[in-house]
Amino acid sequence: MAYLYLERDGKVYTVSRNGRLDLPREGDPIPFTYRILHRLPWGDEGVMFGVPELARHPHEWVGKDEIPEREDVSPVLREAVHRSLPRAVAEGIVEEEGRILLVRASRGLTKGLWSLPGGFLMFGESPELAVKREVEEELGTPCRVGRLLGVRSKVGEHTGLHWLMFFYEVQLAGEPKPDPDEIAEARFFPKKEAADRLCDKTMAAFLRTLPS
Repeated sequence: MAYLYLERDGKVYTVSRNGRLDLPREGDPIPFTYRILHRLPWGDEGVMFGVPELARHPHEWVGKDEIPEREDVSPVLREAVHRSLPRAVAEGIVEEEGRILLVRASRGLTKGLWSLPGGFLMFGESPELAVKREVEEELGTPCRVGRLLGVRSKVGEHTGLHWLMFFYEVQLAGEPKPDPDEIAEARFFPKKEAADRLCDKTMAAFLRTLPS
């Protein structure tokens, strides 16, 4: 049976199992109702993320931020807390005469696939600085970050991770000279073709919303 990850306002419902705090499982008696939002591919049996329906704040539950520091927690509980933290990425929309610049990665999660230039925010970094840093690293040329075009959120189909995606207008100050260790190829495509080639459905859907 799948585990249940039930979180409310940073508090996680846990049970005691084999002398450790653990996630409850489907079929265990739960003293409140809850709504399941996502079934996630974590652990051997998987984990279902749900929201408890409570009349008050669960002060007595363990705080999410406390769990990584504790020694009396199960591996699946520790992993669920780690994996449920949102990941933030910033993506650059480089447009030239109606064409959109895509990059094909040499390594990482998108190796061999077409994506927008961009990447993860570093700790303490703003999305604007992140997209500037990532675009310049990947394309080997200075750039100027313009307007925030939109923000999207998704739960990854394969990873089960929660992604926050910031899309920025970016202008390059020179011709792309990709770092082959990171980017195998950078190429402009007509907007519709670019959306069709993108490996990420959320990126593609966002690109299709932009005016021609």
